[in-house]
Amino acid sequence: MNRSRAPAFLVLALVAALVGGFAGYLARPSAAVVGQLPFETVITRGENLRGLEQLLVPTAKESFNVMAAGAAIGALVGLALAFVLPRR
Repeated sequence: MNRSRAPAFLVLALVAALVGGFAGYLARPSAAVVGQLPFETVITRGENLRGLEQLLVPTAKESFNVMAAGAAIGALVGLALAFVLPRR
């Protein structure tokens, strides 16, 4: 891999990871009464919840896991595309 190819390679992987993370965020599970949890709750895995809201911690953790899996899959797709796309 030459030096001019490395930045484009990393940029494609990063963009694909962000798109995958966003898709994972949109696909996160809903809680029974409140629906989908806000981003702050998801990104902290429910650590900011207090009182009865702590019942939503498993949903927050699952939502975070879905978002992280989306980002990881997106990064892998981006890396695969970087190898498959024709080099200029």
